[in-house]
Order: sequence, then structure tokens, then C-alpha cells
Amino acid sequence: MALNNIATVESNALRRSELPAAAPYTPLADSLPSLRRRLSIRQKLRNLHQRRIARSRIRMKKRKAALAISVSTLGFGAGGMVVPPEPPGDESASSLFEQTAEGRRHAATYRASKELRDAMMQEEGIRYTVYRDVAGYPTVGIGHLVTTTDHLRVGQTITRERVMKLYEKDLRKAELAVTRLVGATPLHQHEFDALVDLVFNVGEGNVSEDRSPRLNQALSERDYDAIARELEYTTAAGRIAEGLIYRSERRTAIFQQASYEGPRTA
Repeated sequence: MALNNIATVESNALRRSELPAAAPYTPLADSLPSLRRRLSIRQKLRNLHQRRIARSRIRMKKRKAALAISVSTLGFGAGGMVVPPEPPGDESASSLFEQTAEGRRHAATYRASKELRDAMMQEEGIRYTVYRDVAGYPTVGIGHLVTTTDHLRVGQTITRERVMKLYEKDLRKAELAVTRLVGATPLHQHEFDALVDLVFNVGEGNVSEDRSPRLNQALSERDYDAIARELEYTTAAGRIAEGLIYRSERRTAIFQQASYEGPRTA
């Protein structure tokens, strides 16, 4: 029994001798530089995080400010809050809302006014049955040119809800087309409206540089009198149409005088 106890003690002593040696004691004064470095790194990371949060808050404030300006300036459309189209890539968002001495702004900040919408409905009328316009093209609703994707044929009838959806879609296309057409040339609301009516009526292709060189030149030179002279489009399928004469007169009056009243009732 005594021999077994002696063997156990020797075995325990042997295992203790195989354990790694304890780390030497380091005085606190020697560890302070390392501690300071760790604290410095933590502080830098904390400062970096706070700067990121601050920048994020600033960006959010700018977005809210831009949204508030767009809402107060543009108002609300039939489909809810109006969102301006994306600006060209070489222009900052803040520059879009800068006004000239005459009060003109970038076209991207506008949407068609209620006055223009009313005028266009008067000119186009509202037709629920597909018909052929003066040029022979199938048309329906508020001057909507029927396409193959509409799956409509002459004589078919559509609902008022679909009429308004087609109108909003066509109007939006015209607004974006005007923004592309005028580029950086600033406009008044009524000048933008007149150009929207023009594009809505004749199509974006007919106001291209190839087909309307004088209009494009006047826009690039910011010659507003010359622009007004180029708003007259009176022919359809090669023939002069009386309705287009009246509409051109009304469009010019909108551009030059902000007068939306039709010449037929003046």
C-alpha cells in the first residue's frame, strides 16, 4: 500500500513537470504602450463609424429636402406623388432646381400642368371606340395611337379606366421626350407644357434634329422667340387639317403668353 502511494506521488510529479512554464510576470508599466495602442485603434474605429453615420444623416437630409422641393414644386398627379425623371448624368440634382433670372428651370423638374391636361382633352376629345384619325391611323381614348401591343382593332370599345391609363402613359412619354429634346435649356412651366403638347400630338420622331432642325437649333441657342415660331404643325398625311391649325395657334399662345384658352372660344 505504501509502495502504491509512493508511485502515485511520483507519477503526479512527473505530469506536473511536463506542463508548460508559466508566462513571466510583466509589470503594468511595460504593458501600458500596448494598451494605449489598442485603445487608440478602438478610438479610431469608433470615430470612423461616427463619421459614416454623420455622412449618412447628411445624405438623408438632402434627399428629404429634394423630395420636399419636388412635391411643393410639381404637385401631385393622378397616380399619386409626382417623381421627376432622372436628370442627365452630368448634372447634379441641386442644379436642376436652380432658376434663371427670368424664373426658368430645368425641364426635368416639370410635369404637365392641369391647365394643359384640360386643354389637351378639349383638343383630342375622349373616344371610347377605336376609330381612324385624319391620317388613317387607328386611335382611341385621348389621342392614343393604337399599337399592336394594345390588341385593339377599329370598332372595339374600351372602358374609361383604360382610356385614362393610356393617356397617362402617353403623357408621361411626351414629358420625358421633351426633357430629352430641350437638354439643358431652361423653361417656364407654360413653355414646357407647349412642347409636351407638340410631342404628344406629332410624336418624338417628328421633333428630331433630322425632321425639325430649326426647332432643335432654336432650343440649343435658347432663342425662345424662334422656338415659338417652330411649334406649328398643321398637316396630317400630307394634307392641311383645320383642327391642327387651331391647335398650333393654341400651342403657340401657351408657349408665349401662358394662355391656355382655345382660339375657337376666344
